[in-house]
Amino acid sequence: MPDEEVLEEGVLNPIKPEVQDPLLKSILAENDALPVEAPSEMEQAAPLPDPVDEVDCVVIGTGAGGAPLLARLAMAGLKVVALEAGPRRDPTQDYATDEKAQHFLFWNDERLSAGQNPVAFGNNNSGTGVGGSTLHYTAYTPRAHRGDLSLFTDFGKGVDWPFGIEELEPYYEELEHFLGISGPTPYPWDAKRRKGYPLAPLPLNGAALLMQKACADLGIKTSPAANAALSARYYQEGIGWREACTNRGFCQAGCNRGAKASMDVTFLPLAEAYGAEIRSEAFVTEIERDAKGHVTAVVYTQQGEQKRQRCRHLFLCAGAVETPRLLLLNELALTSGQVGKNFMAHTGMQVWGTFDEDIRPYKGIPGGLISEDTHRPADADFAGGYLLQSIGVMPVTFASQMARQRKLWGQPLRDYMRSYNHTAGINILGDCLPHESNFLELAEEKDGRGLPKPRIHFTAQENEQRMNAHAEKLMRQIWEAAGAHDIWSFERYAHTIGTARMGLSGDDAVVNADGRAFDVPNLYICDNSVFPSALSVNPALTIMALSLRTADKFLAARQRLDG
Repeated sequence: MPDEEVLEEGVLNPIKPEVQDPLLKSILAENDALPVEAPSEMEQAAPLPDPVDEVDCVVIGTGAGGAPLLARLAMAGLKVVALEAGPRRDPTQDYATDEKAQHFLFWNDERLSAGQNPVAFGNNNSGTGVGGSTLHYTAYTPRAHRGDLSLFTDFGKGVDWPFGIEELEPYYEELEHFLGISGPTPYPWDAKRRKGYPLAPLPLNGAALLMQKACADLGIKTSPAANAALSARYYQEGIGWREACTNRGFCQAGCNRGAKASMDVTFLPLAEAYGAEIRSEAFVTEIERDAKGHVTAVVYTQQGEQKRQRCRHLFLCAGAVETPRLLLLNELALTSGQVGKNFMAHTGMQVWGTFDEDIRPYKGIPGGLISEDTHRPADADFAGGYLLQSIGVMPVTFASQMARQRKLWGQPLRDYMRSYNHTAGINILGDCLPHESNFLELAEEKDGRGLPKPRIHFTAQENEQRMNAHAEKLMRQIWEAAGAHDIWSFERYAHTIGTARMGLSGDDAVVNADGRAFDVPNLYICDNSVFPSALSVNPALTIMALSLRTADKFLAARQRLDG
């Protein structure tokens, strides 16, 4: 999207045309010269109602960042309110096994993409509704590795996290057992874990079986992936029984069975059981402060009406696009100059092949097999690493990738799609280094609410390009060993990361190690925006772990003050 718009039919912000008629010019000039009268008392906008009740905490966002801490705060006896921009839905009634019908799960407001590798949004990177992006995530839940938090120490590039992996390990363990993670025990790349996964792995789909055999032939270790979908009926503390996954494969279209551990069937019911209030379709626009700079209230729109909620503490958990957007809109926590900076997106190169076998890529969980042998490849010419995943794919998604990458359209695309059931893919999920050219800013162009749209600049740097090249070569070798023909690659970038990173000092970070803003004492940020580095694994489990850790740090500090 260009920075400057030109005048053309249908443009969102057309240039104001110059008046040519002399008489009309003089009339307009006279009108402009008239004194402007102050609006009468009746014409003045009425002030927002100020609710008498002041809650302990407001949480903005109910995804992987907001939901766990909402439950933790409610269980501690605090009066908490969550504001979610999207609606509340009933999975058993509203979720269809149909990609197009489930478009409502995604954050479909336009986000402007810039840079040499503009990031795709919508169904790629964000969600809306009570449960956030977890409503359509594929539920991959591997833990981060120790080295993922110390990139600068290990490679002299990027930045380190302000704490070590030992701070997250107890929360990883708690989450795996609360959510009911299905996975291998022992875990091949971390055999020393104190506890194994509570459930056995989910069945491998066609792509996973092909990848498993080919990797074995090439000497690459693989394992069924850790996934937050139940391989058996599971009793969840505080929730009750959840039913097992039926392997229908449409995880990204929402789980209508409740087998996938999205926040709407796990932490959010628990939070409400302990008194938390969740207000859906509540779009936050303003964050109010007092003379000392403390947050005092949040203003939001719900069903066309503006409302205000007073609070003692604010937890901003809206994701790595909407979180910095809100901060920039409200000129909040900007002292470090880092809000919107350091945007990262996981390298997600995919390699596809066509097989003689009947694969049926829509069956089974989308990613059944994993390899972390590539976490630190011996022959790497880049910092960090990546993991390998087998992937299934839904038909509309696959057709759109064919159109984008191979430029097929019309009859050629229809002809190729006849081989859809014989298609299998592998992709990577890899590190991305922060870079000054990758950032989020507010655009001049306005959205339907009259607010500036976010514009995200992203260009894959040399490290990401080398990682993609290394991974593509390896994945092609795997599919060649598996007997694939018509092998092709699709370069993509997944997840939104950074933009409000945590650190040891307010000079180069927005929040401290506990998630508290350096320059706003009662503001906490808890989502993937605070990640100092991208990690070489899927982010969901780490976001949830950070959420619980942030809640515990906040409660401990509050107890010290009260004591």
